[in-house]
Amino acid sequence: MHNCWPERLPPQAALAALASALLAWAPLAHARGYTPQGRCGGYEKVSIASPAGTCVALVADERDGLRAPRRVLEISPGRLWIIDMGSWMPRQGRLLELSLPAPSDAATQRPQVKVLADKLDRPLALLRGPDAQIYIGEAGRLWRTPVPDAGQPIQLQTVLDQLPDDGAHPLKEITFGPDGSLYVNIGSASDRCQDAQGALPYPCPERGAMQFRGAVWRAVLRSPAVQGQAPVQQFAPFALGLRNSVALATLPDGPAKGSLWQAENNIDYRDRNEPPEELNELVEGADYGWPYCVGAQRPARGYEQRARCAATKPPHMLWPAHTAPLHLLATSHASPFQGQLLAAWHGPQGHRVVGFARQKDGKPGGKPIEWLGQWTADGKTRPLGRPTGLALNHAGQLMVVEDYNRTLLMLLPDTASATVAQR
Repeated sequence: MHNCWPERLPPQAALAALASALLAWAPLAHARGYTPQGRCGGYEKVSIASPAGTCVALVADERDGLRAPRRVLEISPGRLWIIDMGSWMPRQGRLLELSLPAPSDAATQRPQVKVLADKLDRPLALLRGPDAQIYIGEAGRLWRTPVPDAGQPIQLQTVLDQLPDDGAHPLKEITFGPDGSLYVNIGSASDRCQDAQGALPYPCPERGAMQFRGAVWRAVLRSPAVQGQAPVQQFAPFALGLRNSVALATLPDGPAKGSLWQAENNIDYRDRNEPPEELNELVEGADYGWPYCVGAQRPARGYEQRARCAATKPPHMLWPAHTAPLHLLATSHASPFQGQLLAAWHGPQGHRVVGFARQKDGKPGGKPIEWLGQWTADGKTRPLGRPTGLALNHAGQLMVVEDYNRTLLMLLPDTASATVAQR
């Protein structure tokens, strides 16, 4: 699977992963993979390509205990929460709180880090709900907590439990609809519905009524919450034929306000340019084709004589193969990103953060606008940086976590370059 690390580790790899996790706690003198040069907004500056007049700041890394950061969210100015998955081994994840030093002190002070929750099972989702609570998605459950006062413990309340946590795609991503409904990724258990012998059954049993894997589900929550009653009134499939929806977002404004978007991590062909990833607008009851169809309603390999792709909903956009979109962030028109839909492209042909401007109909389109990219080291052609999560802070500045170098980055104005240019 191109979008993340391997799911089932052999004994040697498991030992290596354990050693890596232990090393994450060892004292480090510098950031993994980066040689900072100069300052960016008071923080160390790293050589990642960004638009003219901006720079990329290294805010936190292994020195602060980051192992596999997947999502970041600002709780209040200078107070961040980070989902750190730890590894693909179960119950290695943590919810961290980072208290950032003032930019003027960043040269001499590290962020203060507190573990709010540990032994989480392959966590991914981290989102503020319309009820102002923070929602967390683990492999097998979703839960929420009010934001506690600084220094106080969280108050965990389970929202959904006993979700499928096996197979190739156990991670849970979420987004909220305009009516308060909660949309949840239930990823496929396999790459393309192959059985133990490699055969491709038709119909695919993962799409059966007893499973509905490879789908986005909708949960209707009780509002207001009722003491003693389950938070969820109804939980049912919403859109089908979606291999792994770890990138979900809802547009906050404009003509397409409230529309639901999914970036598809497509089937793993060995070809460099096939199949394309997809950006889909999700519509209730629609079938997007997995595992039978890929790209623009084309039959997937092995299903050529059986697939009925004309009946599926076509993608809104096609993206390059193996870019592996791991997160979508829908910005408002009032933000510095002017309503762009931002995407973290994590895969071997991704390694960048891009944005898509909203068109006259309010939907994203056009050519990708690169915000962070060209992760390179020592002149090598393979990029060394895999963005996994995006968020805007109170000032509209972009925060990015990436799991290859285990870092929290921030896109800031390059005041140092502006000062030099004025001389």
